[in-house]
Amino acid sequence: MVKKNVLIVMGGNSRERDISFQTGRACLKTIKKIGFRTKVFDPKKENFLDINKKKTNIIFNALHGQEGEDGYAQSFFEYLKIPYTHSGVISSMNAMNKISSKKIFIKNKINTPKYKVLKKQTTSEKHLKNILKKSFSRFPLVVKPVSEGSSIGVKICNNRKNLFKNIKFLFKTYETLILENFIPGQEIQVAVLNGKALGAIELRPRRKFYDYKAKYFRSANTNHIMPANIVKKKYFEVLKIAEKTHQILGCRGVTRSDFKFFKNKFFLLELNTQPGMTNLSLVPEIAEYKKISFESLIKKILLDASLNK
Repeated sequence: MVKKNVLIVMGGNSRERDISFQTGRACLKTIKKIGFRTKVFDPKKENFLDINKKKTNIIFNALHGQEGEDGYAQSFFEYLKIPYTHSGVISSMNAMNKISSKKIFIKNKINTPKYKVLKKQTTSEKHLKNILKKSFSRFPLVVKPVSEGSSIGVKICNNRKNLFKNIKFLFKTYETLILENFIPGQEIQVAVLNGKALGAIELRPRRKFYDYKAKYFRSANTNHIMPANIVKKKYFEVLKIAEKTHQILGCRGVTRSDFKFFKNKFFLLELNTQPGMTNLSLVPEIAEYKKISFESLIKKILLDASLNK
């Protein structure tokens, strides 16, 4: 494997382009250190079909967000028949789309916040008032885009006026939104590698919630608690739920599942098929606690690169 050529795909066209570069550069440095020959590919500057099949043995997918973790990039990798890291087309698409993933969670008896879908074309003020009356008994409520990552576009609304304002604002950019109950409680995230949970970390943001700044800016001073401060029985329970979710979505390689723990119950918010690998990222931190170095983690992800998934 040491002599193989690895193409690190990073950047891309999503709103998470900058974070993708942070992930990609950290992984590039490590992949070189392991001993692979490396090249970098940015889909914003080049077409996926221009990837040199003869000089690429493995694609390391370091993209985040739309066109990177929603099955789009993966469909090109499959077409090119080049083994690639992380999850495949369908699992990526279902995990990224919060409507699809919620339906799968509910079907498999995994707790997730109660939700309604809002369409730009059909969501009038009257329709919204009706939804609130029938489906949501109290505030706060969360409104967010269907297919974004890194908490981009997530709005926590404490009253009707604030909710209507945020929905109107988000509809300027997105055609479809999700409205769901806000779940208070502990923020717990679980890393899964090759189907096995590595551990659960707790996050205590100083901001309103674990938003984009809390995730990626050291100045936000988010408190990371590893392992999560929950009783042993519940700790192992959330690991099992994350493993189950990884499996039912058909994921590969590494994933990170985001939970809220409230009134002794775990509520799954989403599963990320392309978790960050920056210097503030949670998966490397959880792996390190399990005595898996960043180098070893990247090597394990590379060894799982495959097709037809």
